[in-house]
Amino acid sequence: MATVALLGTLDTKAEEYGWLSRELSRHGVEVLTIDVGSFSTYPHAHVSADAVLAAAGVDPDQVRARRDRGEMMTAMGQGAATLVRELAQQGKIHALLSVAGSGGSSVAAPAMQALPVGFPKLLVSTMASGDVRPYVGDVDAMLMYSVVDVAGINSISTQVLGNAVAAAAGMATEYERRLGDQTQEHKPLIGVTMFGLTTPAADEARKRLTELGYEVLVFHATGTGGRAMEKLIDSGLLAGVCDLTTTELADDLVGGVLSAGPGRLEAAGRCGLPQVVSLGALDMVNFGPRDSVPQQFNDRHLLVHNPTVTLMRTTREEMAELGQRIASKLAHATGPTEVFIPRQGLSGIDIAGGPFHDEDADRALFAALHDGLHGTNVPIHELDQDINSTGFGRAMAEALDAMIRTKS
Repeated sequence: MATVALLGTLDTKAEEYGWLSRELSRHGVEVLTIDVGSFSTYPHAHVSADAVLAAAGVDPDQVRARRDRGEMMTAMGQGAATLVRELAQQGKIHALLSVAGSGGSSVAAPAMQALPVGFPKLLVSTMASGDVRPYVGDVDAMLMYSVVDVAGINSISTQVLGNAVAAAAGMATEYERRLGDQTQEHKPLIGVTMFGLTTPAADEARKRLTELGYEVLVFHATGTGGRAMEKLIDSGLLAGVCDLTTTELADDLVGGVLSAGPGRLEAAGRCGLPQVVSLGALDMVNFGPRDSVPQQFNDRHLLVHNPTVTLMRTTREEMAELGQRIASKLAHATGPTEVFIPRQGLSGIDIAGGPFHDEDADRALFAALHDGLHGTNVPIHELDQDINSTGFGRAMAEALDAMIRTKS
């Protein structure tokens, strides 16, 4: 039978969670309650608040004695994340449901973000109508606005929470069925990164990988796309990565609007996943409409790509720093890694006669990469063509296929 993990602050929400537990049982699923109440002594939880704190590596009595709410909530979130990840890996839970206000939501969020993509996760929160990025992160968490505060069971909350219960029960049942279906065959999944100005290369790589027997997932390198791919890698769902478009690193360095964070280009190396990496669109940093570009960049080489996107050409110094950062990340990779350099241009506008063509800046990038990877086991392939030339994407795809087959 499918099991729903019910995570909440049972020191303040015991009535509501008792109702949720009974309703889940009525829908034909098992319930596993996890208590994340700061000072909870609720006797009926399957996982006590003390056990959650212990999973975070802290002493429950000591942390409570300090009465630091921020410290407590952080520890609860860390412990809950550790526990639900382990329970999911062991196949003991098939969905996670939490109902909370702001404090409880801050604890539920890391637990949900610790679960892999595809694992059902639903948060009913008073905070769901505002900025939800802190709660969703880079996973497929579902948020439902509670409408009224989580304070008792009433004619409104029974409707909202009733829908949440039905959704969690249904998702858990379906997820358990998928886990038990061992007959369904899946093609190995490959992640490919793409930008508007690297589309021809990404399309060529995608088509060749499909011919070679893979299912290809294309991620638009807009910050969220890069973070989503990194999360899928950490979730163990990908067989390899064709990271053709690493432009998000330029935004992270310079302060553009499409940064995927400093951890971009690290998950595959950390997980030992085969990866081929190129330098797609590192010639640019992204901003919104022209009047949104920070004043300190007014004297830079700007290009209005469309009414909502303004591009800024990266300088020689920035390119050298990007080369160093990429080399450092790839030098620490634990799996097979290869780099492909398109010597004649990094994007559709970094070509001879193009508005962002800057051979000096590009050479600084290439030189820093060579310096940083010298003496490592990471091969560098230099192709005398631009990134969108016929054959570049195909070469990356075939190299990745060879790496995967050799590793397996």
